[in-house]
Amino acid sequence: MNDNQKISNDDEIISNFEKTNAWGLAISIDLAHCNPKTIRDPVKLREFLVKICDFINMKRFGEPTIERFGENGKAGYSIVQLIETSCVTGHCIEETNGACIDIFSCKSYPPGETAKFCKTFFEAKTARFTVLNRYCD
Repeated sequence: MNDNQKISNDDEIISNFEKTNAWGLAISIDLAHCNPKTIRDPVKLREFLVKICDFINMKRFGEPTIERFGENGKAGYSIVQLIETSCVTGHCIEETNGACIDIFSCKSYPPGETAKFCKTFFEAKTARFTVLNRYCD
């Protein structure tokens, strides 16, 4: 989703995923100008992981990993939540108040609506996403 582009139809994306027998559905979401407090708060980041898994109807596997590291202006939190069908990962960029979220699953989910959910949760001014079917045959 580019705020200035037409959003792809989730039904078409899911239909293509199923018709082509793709192994997995991957989405990369780039969020710009997020709420600075949210991307710096491990409690909010844990809340995000729980809520995004609920939103896309994925069962979490274990507790999330939320770690802050980096240096020279490149510090930020990285987050990982394993799900029974793969994982949700993210990287918060404190220098620009951005966030990059990646979701991979062998079970389908609505990528456009998922990107909107992330944009809303992080109060991002803009969001872009890329969808990729993964094939491992």
